[in-house]
Formats: sequence, structure tokens, C-alpha cells
Amino acid sequence: MQYKVISADNHITEPPGTFIERVPARFRDRAPRILPGDDGGDGWSFDGGEPRTTFGAGGQMGGLASPKAKYRGMKWEDILPGNYDGAAHLKDMELDGIDAVAVYPLASAATYAMEDRDLALACVRAYNDWMIDEFCSVDPSRLLAMCLVPVDDPMDTILEEVERTAQKGAKEFFLPFYSARPYWDPYYDPLWKLVSDAGCPVTIHREHGGKGGTQEGNRGYQGVQLPDSGEIKDSLWVSSTVQRFFSVMGRITDMIFTGVFDRFPNLKIVNAECNFGWVPFWRQTMDEEWERHQTTGWTKMLAVQSPSSYLGRNVFVTILDDKVGFDLARTDKGLQEMAMFSNDYPHSVTLWPRSQEVIADLTQGMDESAKHAILAGNAIRAFNLDAMATI
Repeated sequence: MQYKVISADNHITEPPGTFIERVPARFRDRAPRILPGDDGGDGWSFDGGEPRTTFGAGGQMGGLASPKAKYRGMKWEDILPGNYDGAAHLKDMELDGIDAVAVYPLASAATYAMEDRDLALACVRAYNDWMIDEFCSVDPSRLLAMCLVPVDDPMDTILEEVERTAQKGAKEFFLPFYSARPYWDPYYDPLWKLVSDAGCPVTIHREHGGKGGTQEGNRGYQGVQLPDSGEIKDSLWVSSTVQRFFSVMGRITDMIFTGVFDRFPNLKIVNAECNFGWVPFWRQTMDEEWERHQTTGWTKMLAVQSPSSYLGRNVFVTILDDKVGFDLARTDKGLQEMAMFSNDYPHSVTLWPRSQEVIADLTQGMDESAKHAILAGNAIRAFNLDAMATI
């Protein structure tokens, strides 16, 4: 397989039978399902009640290129087939000049917040099986399966599911943004060892997944209720879209400084859909603080190397049309080694189906080796695709 352009951040919408058809019979009457919402659209319900949100081109998967696309309020039959059918997904990627994609979950991330953990784990397994056995089975060298990790369940349960899906062909593992324990906690060391040995990265996608957080656009304010509709709610929604580009920075900084990547030098983590124009300042600040405390001896840190040394080796970011970042990357080797292109199909910010036009503009005058690294080479390293890649 020759990889010239890999999208390291694509998405799906789970089809109606994802859970009902795959969970054990005792769970089927309570399994998540697609139901109508109050705005006339359809959406996923995980408790039998009205969906929290309906399908659309924003948080769900409508796809702006769909003739029936709306930001929300879409019916299931209006969804682009590439959202749930692997063959259709590949056809859409061929239109965009994309050779392979890493595929992120959508509604399935709600399993982390389900109170009934037996049902939740059945749903996690159902989604992971659908992802590997159906969606990605069309061409596993081009559709890179990403599986859910039940991080808040007992460690033996976590390891069992990761090992099971790794053996089936998982290429990456999804971590929810919110978790009961911080990811620097040594409790997760057995997980980091397992995924490192398997050659599979883990990833956090902005604020997606987990039991926690506050209402969208209402971070940090307690007791404040957003209006049900109107300009304020919509304005805060868009503001939240901007803020989420920076959301995972703190979690990865903690992992660096607490020595996670020293204990597991082969562990790779992807900060998805965050772009990279901000990275030089973050990198500089981490190194300054590490050096200051190393020199003065004021504190003891578990990180034995300068934080920037982990970037591009253990830590990667996925990027879209970040002009600031691409301009910096022309001369910044560190950025060249950690950034992975994506078209974010088919969210509201997607570059599809004009990725080639965007790439040509953003990489104009860029060294060919740097261009290849960002468009495919770093993803080949991160996803351990060397055995399938012909460069």
C-alpha cells in the first residue's frame, strides 16, 4: 500500500443496528437506538428517551456537501452513506485524494457515561466489533480501526478489551476526555504497556467522551442555564468550537511532566483535531519551566528529558487548514515531526472534498520531505503502518 495522504481524523455515524444487533439478548430492549427528536430530526438515544441532539453537520454527521445538510435536525435517511458504510467512505476519500483514514467514534462515546456498566461494556464491545468486522473490513489497510477503551472500569476489563480488539486488528485506541482517574496515574501503566507492545497509539479527541464536564458553552459557570434557543446559545456553541482546539493540552502536559513517556518510551498519544500553530509557545514554555526547575532544584520532576523531546516521538497532533501552523512548519522541524494531516470528514469544519486544493495552498514551497511527513509519514510512524507502506 502506498500512502501519499492519510487523514488522521475522520468520523462515522453509527448505523441503527450497531448495538441492538450485537449486544447479548438480555440487553436488547435497553440497547441504544436511533429515535426521533423534537426538532424533526433523528438522533441516538442511550436511555430510551428523546435524543439529546439530532443528526446534523455540526456535532453529528451530516456532511456539508449533502444536499439536505443542516446544522441539526436531519433524518437518518439524509445522512451521507460514507458516515456508516466503509465502501462509501473510501469512495468519498478517493474523491478527496486521501489514501487512508483513522476512524473516530461518535455516539458510542456516550457509553462512558452509562450507569449500567454491564450494558455499557456490552455496547463498547458491540461498537468495537462493528468498527473492525464491518466498517473497516472493506480494506483494513486504508480504514484504520479505532476502538473504545473502557477506562473507568476495572483494569482487567480494560486490558481484556484492548487485547481482544488488538488481536482483531485495531490500529488505535480511543480515550475519553473525561476519566475517573487522570491519565498520568500509575494505575494506567498496564494499559500503556499493552498498547505500547501492540504498536498502537492512544488518542484523545478534544472534549469528546466521558462522564463529566459542563454544558456546552457553559464551562466554569455553576448554576447558569443556557436558553433553549436563540442567538446566545448558538454564539456560545461556536465559541466552544474554538475553545476545544486547546482542550487536551493540559492532559498531555501532565503526562509529560509526570514521566509517563519515560516509563513507556514506545507509547504514542494523539491529540486529535487541535491544529498546531500554538505548539511552539507550548513547547517553549514547557522547556523553560523544566529547565528552570532542573537548574534550581526547587521541585522534583519525573520527566528526565526536556519536554520538547517527547513531541514527534510520543506525542502527535492532527491538523486541518491551520495556515499559521503550516507557515511555521516550513522551518520548524519539530512541527514537521509531530503533525498529521486530516480532513475531519464530514464535520462542519471538514476540508472534504477539496483537501487537495487546501494541501497545495498550505504546502506551497515546503520541502518535500517535510510535506510527506505531515501528509503521511508521521501517521505511518504513529499507526505502525510501515509493513503496509511503500514510500
